[in-house]
Amino acid sequence: MPILKSLGLADSKMSRAGTLPLRSSRNPFEEASGLEEEEAGELETLPNGTSRGRRATLEKLAGLAPFRLGRTPGRRAGSPGDGQPRSFLGRVLTPGIRRSSADFGLLARLQGTRAQGDEEAAGEAARRLAFLRLGRGPKPRRASLAERVVPAGEAAPEPPPKVPEPPKIKEPLSVLEILSLIQQRELARADEHILELEAEELASSGGGAPGPPKAEGAGGGRRARDVALLYEALQRELWALVRETLAGPGPGAGAGPGAVAQLGQVLVQEEAADGRRGPEAARKLRARWAEAVARAARERLEAAAPGAPGGLAGQLEALRGRLLEDMGVVRGRLAPSYPAGLGAFGVYLRGYHGALAEWIGAAARRRLPLADRYALLHWHNQVYPREVLGLVDMVALENGELEPLLSPGTLRGLEDECVTDVKAQTRAALLQVLQKDAGHWAGAEDRSSSLAQDVCELLEEHTERAPRISQEFGERMAHCCLGGLAEFLQSFQQRVERFHENPGVRELLPDTYISRTISLVNCGPPLRALAERLARVGPPESEPAREAAASALDRVTRLCHRILTDLLFQELQPHFSKLMRRKWLSSSEALDGIVGTLGAKALALRRMQDEPYQELVAELHRRALVEYVRPLFRGRLRCGSARTRSRVAGRLREDAAQLQRLFRRLESQASWLDAVVPRLAEVLHLEDTPSIQMEVGMLVRDYPDIRRKHVAALLDIRGLHHTVARHEILAVARDLELSEGGTLSPPRDRAFFADIPVPRPPFCLSLPLFLSRLSLSRLACLPWPRPPSPSPSRPRAQH
Repeated sequence: MPILKSLGLADSKMSRAGTLPLRSSRNPFEEASGLEEEEAGELETLPNGTSRGRRATLEKLAGLAPFRLGRTPGRRAGSPGDGQPRSFLGRVLTPGIRRSSADFGLLARLQGTRAQGDEEAAGEAARRLAFLRLGRGPKPRRASLAERVVPAGEAAPEPPPKVPEPPKIKEPLSVLEILSLIQQRELARADEHILELEAEELASSGGGAPGPPKAEGAGGGRRARDVALLYEALQRELWALVRETLAGPGPGAGAGPGAVAQLGQVLVQEEAADGRRGPEAARKLRARWAEAVARAARERLEAAAPGAPGGLAGQLEALRGRLLEDMGVVRGRLAPSYPAGLGAFGVYLRGYHGALAEWIGAAARRRLPLADRYALLHWHNQVYPREVLGLVDMVALENGELEPLLSPGTLRGLEDECVTDVKAQTRAALLQVLQKDAGHWAGAEDRSSSLAQDVCELLEEHTERAPRISQEFGERMAHCCLGGLAEFLQSFQQRVERFHENPGVRELLPDTYISRTISLVNCGPPLRALAERLARVGPPESEPAREAAASALDRVTRLCHRILTDLLFQELQPHFSKLMRRKWLSSSEALDGIVGTLGAKALALRRMQDEPYQELVAELHRRALVEYVRPLFRGRLRCGSARTRSRVAGRLREDAAQLQRLFRRLESQASWLDAVVPRLAEVLHLEDTPSIQMEVGMLVRDYPDIRRKHVAALLDIRGLHHTVARHEILAVARDLELSEGGTLSPPRDRAFFADIPVPRPPFCLSLPLFLSRLSLSRLACLPWPRPPSPSPSRPRAQH
């Protein structure tokens, strides 16, 4: 009866309606306590007003029959015994029996009903006791039990030794209590109880491996379902914890390091349990944890990318920032909270790497503009390995390496698209630049051309970005740009030729024409340097394109140089026509005009860049000396006497020195021309044949394009008509020509005498010498002149 009072079931005020909630409960776990419904019709009213049937039902319900005194050992029919299900309160009060979720809910109901009645009674008693204490005053101190038993003056006996209490049996938790632990994130404890419940289910099913609920046996099937549902709830909390640990500024929003440690402990426990379950029944929570990390990483990256400004480049920068931020949290706070055997840092790194690979792959499959494609390739090949993986401890990975974000085929496809787009865009852009610049060539405004700068900027934008992505891609891009440059330079050459073929431009705008020609020449060096640089970077098959580009630039440069040289020597022609005459021997007027005109025009030519300017000055130097020597070989002077030959040689030396000083001032590098005029002067001045032979030999050696006709012309000028000496000197020239390979023409920039024509000497036969060399027999063969035939006499005209 005290137990019934403690449970709130012996109160006389309990009516039938008080038991209705018990009978109306539809919890499936309450089917085992249905004895009250079975004996509801056996109620009998006793003299004291109680119901015998209710007492018996409650005894059966509470399982108190074994505790009643004076009863026979035999049990009443219907009382719980072997082979029958134990009642609800029997299961609640019997230690070592797990309460199901339905029992726990029913107990909470009963406890709530009893608590409500006890609160009402306690409140009424407290009010009565407070009224009675008003006049009693303070309560006197009572003597303790030892003082009452032991007389005064005697020592109190020692207290009896404490009997050790028997160890308490650990009471298994119900399903709802385990669920409550999961919701409170006591995940390690909850997993331990789930493993115990799974072990009980395994034992009840006959020792088989745990699996889905079976149809046989209501209790076994219910327990298997409970285990499955608890595992689902546990995993929901585990994976929610994974997301929260990455979302918050600390180790997790609402999850401290302890919760992360419990997550790791659960993984360790489950991995050990998988070893007992076997490969077929293993739950593989560690693999699912890695999948949850990858899902959380994917959500984090997808949330960071869309709002970033600046197109794809801005999104990639946002991804980089999010990666570094999250991996810093993992390294500093999350990974140390996990057990060391799990390799938490490597799992998180692989999860983020896989999520990033999915994002990058989806971006690569879209049709991207050229700038975004460059940004994607550069971020994949340079930024991510250097600024993300370079700051990560790769030793933390199990196998020490990660798969590439994009496959080699995808990367090759992106590079091919870039090369194709660059080829099409640069071709159109270069032609547009050429058309725009060529429209100003014929204008009256004297403006510098920006053609070379625009072309270099267009191509260098691609040739500088591609090598930063990869060396191979840089070579392919250099080859592509070099081909486009060669094609452009061929069009440029054709435009320049058409410009110079227009006679109206030269006549109407002489000064502007010269300035425009210099501007066109200045386009050559930067474009040539660009072609050479692209050829060095590009593959070996780029050489034909480099040669085509260089050939087009050479033609443009030679054409412009020839135009400028012709214009300059048209002004100098009156001065050159005064050379090698009688007046020239006594006056320097002609040479002064040449030197003055060349010095004045050199100021305008100095606007040309160094490389083409050096070529132009060298050509002017060569052309000036050719025009200076040309009148000498035409035979304007005849030096029959030694005095005349000495004066001509002296004048030649003076003019050569003056021209040498001029071209040194103009920074001419053609020093090989300095000796030509002095050597000609020595041939004219020397008198003995061996010295002349030596000087002729040096001329032939230094200037391989000199011919015997030039030497013969010099001998004619000095009046050397003696046969033996003349033949000896010409024989030296002939022998040196043959030994030096004189039949081969020298390079154009080293040719001098090839541009000096020698007039054919008049044919003159010396009859006495010719006859002396003929024998008499041959003379007999010569036809003799016939005497004139007689003609009829004519009458003289009479005067």
